[in-house]
Amino acid sequence: MKHMTNITSSALSKAGSSKVAGLLAALLLAGCAAPELRDPQIDVPAAFKESVLAANSAEAARWKPAQPAEAQPRGEWWKAFNDAALNRLIEEATAANANLAAAAARMKQARALAGIAEADRIPQVGAQFGPQRFRSSAIARGLPAGTAVAPATAWQGQLTASYEVDLFGRVAGNVSAARADASTSEATYRSVLLALQADVAQTYFRLRAADAEQALLNETVRLREENFRINQRRFELGDLGELEPARARTELSTTRAEALAVERQRAQLEHALAVLLGKPAAAFNAQSNPLAEASALPGIPAGLPSALLERRPDIAAAQRAMIAANARIGVAKSAMFPALAITGAGGGESADLSDLFKWSSRTWIIGALLSMPIIDGGRNKANIARSEAALEESVAIYRHSVLSAFAEVEDNLAGLRTLAGQAQALDDAVTSARRSADLANKQYQAGRTSYLDVIDAQRNLAAIERSAVQLRGTRATTTVALIRSLGGGW
Repeated sequence: MKHMTNITSSALSKAGSSKVAGLLAALLLAGCAAPELRDPQIDVPAAFKESVLAANSAEAARWKPAQPAEAQPRGEWWKAFNDAALNRLIEEATAANANLAAAAARMKQARALAGIAEADRIPQVGAQFGPQRFRSSAIARGLPAGTAVAPATAWQGQLTASYEVDLFGRVAGNVSAARADASTSEATYRSVLLALQADVAQTYFRLRAADAEQALLNETVRLREENFRINQRRFELGDLGELEPARARTELSTTRAEALAVERQRAQLEHALAVLLGKPAAAFNAQSNPLAEASALPGIPAGLPSALLERRPDIAAAQRAMIAANARIGVAKSAMFPALAITGAGGGESADLSDLFKWSSRTWIIGALLSMPIIDGGRNKANIARSEAALEESVAIYRHSVLSAFAEVEDNLAGLRTLAGQAQALDDAVTSARRSADLANKQYQAGRTSYLDVIDAQRNLAAIERSAVQLRGTRATTTVALIRSLGGGW
């Protein structure tokens, strides 16, 4: 221990020389901190092309620079649909979904890692206790060679302390990176939560649309059965030939097959919803709840494109990842500069355990070690290059996230706009097809047309009504998709 103390004292005395102090000052001025991180330049449009705001230049010009707002509460956006069943399902999914639980666990891990990095800011204090059995050489003790030296036992009980002086920001860089990682994980958790809520809502509306389609097909099957019975009866009475009953049977069988296909689709949607709710598929049954024709959907204002940068949790996660990558550049650079570690220990040391804590057995050591790499084979430079490349990657991912977010909003705005026009056209088509089917049936009963015309009119009506039902579901799911692309709020 005396030998170690002499070495440390010598090193400290040299470190106090003016030349070394000047060198340290020059290194500090050279700097090894992370470079200043600037947000990537992205052309943010003044308004969404598909938004009604684009028609009003005064409104379209109202946009502002983005401010981080991903932590703001989004509110329970799904309640805008005024559907108690949907509200209940989203609450169940939030409480029991496995993917969300995994994301929450990852967020806890990231927070814990940030705490580990923070621990390096303060001195580390520990304790050690135990015996050592050793035998020194005669020469180490200054005795003649060949002198017999007896083994000895030494008991030690000490408090130890160590602290790294953060001369060049290694510890601070690690802390900044860990905090940014934790923020990234939190934003990712919110993104997973938003995705879960949207998936539940979309699956629910698809299920209701399938219920409506199934109800429509069941009614069509009933009408086909009635037509077949009538035509079969008339055939038996000799009023019709065999062709009409055969055609009626064909239409009946075809419609039954279509109804079974929708039933299979509904079962798959029900199973998918069960997984989102964290339940076994066999233990979940969704009651039939057809999506009514008069179901009102909330109007979603798109707002300003720049607001996406504030609301979207995935964009926030990408931004925090950039911050973490930038901080790690500073950590990599600090490895090329000296590191100063201060250590100390104090306690008792004796040959007998009974004497360990006596005042005469006291011992202590304190030292400071300044170390830096001289030849590392280019390891540190390569690590800096890797960190800079990681930052470039995170910047590219951020840019892609922003551009994808703009595209998603435009897609859904365009979808709702075109679906509204399509719905109006289909409503007109349904009215016309119903009138056509009614006229064809009356003309057939009056003997003025063939049953083939009736079949064509009814088949056309059924197809248009199914399209209208499917369109209602598509409009509902597209509305949810727009809310999701807007960051879960507006």
